[in-house]
Amino acid sequence: MVPSAAMDAYRAVVDKRDQRAFLPKPLPDESLRRILQAGRMTGSSKNSEPNRLVVVRDRERLRALAGLSRFARWLADAAAVVVIAQTQPHEFDAGRCAQNMMVAAWNDGIGSCPAHLPEADLGKLLGIPAGVVINRVIGFGYVDPGHAAAPPSVARRRLPLDTLVHWETW
Repeated sequence: MVPSAAMDAYRAVVDKRDQRAFLPKPLPDESLRRILQAGRMTGSSKNSEPNRLVVVRDRERLRALAGLSRFARWLADAAAVVVIAQTQPHEFDAGRCAQNMMVAAWNDGIGSCPAHLPEADLGKLLGIPAGVVINRVIGFGYVDPGHAAAPPSVARRRLPLDTLVHWETW
């Protein structure tokens, strides 16, 4: 994907696809700042701003994160991982924050994908205080074009809108 100063928000949302294969290229500080700013500006319930963002770029620490789950091994190749931790648990607010960051990244030509890691192990590894809830983990990086296509297991057409939407009643 080529970044565009005037990317259409609708196109960014419908064209974005989770990416797990990244090039060994760091994210520019300005791009990472924009991603984090998109997370910071996310609305929250009662404007409580529960989301705190832990950014991991150190290669050794990224490998340690990847080692916490066989389903997250790809995090070792991410340019950055952002952990959304919350001072008060609010799933919806964390999901909104994650999506804002991922769409902002996509606008800058940066791929992303959420991952699940064991919260207790992750908290210990990153020194997250007790009482702070780990909610989301997202890997970011420049997409490896050799692995950008959807794997056959998920390369499917979406259900038609008429199948998913009910008007007025079920």
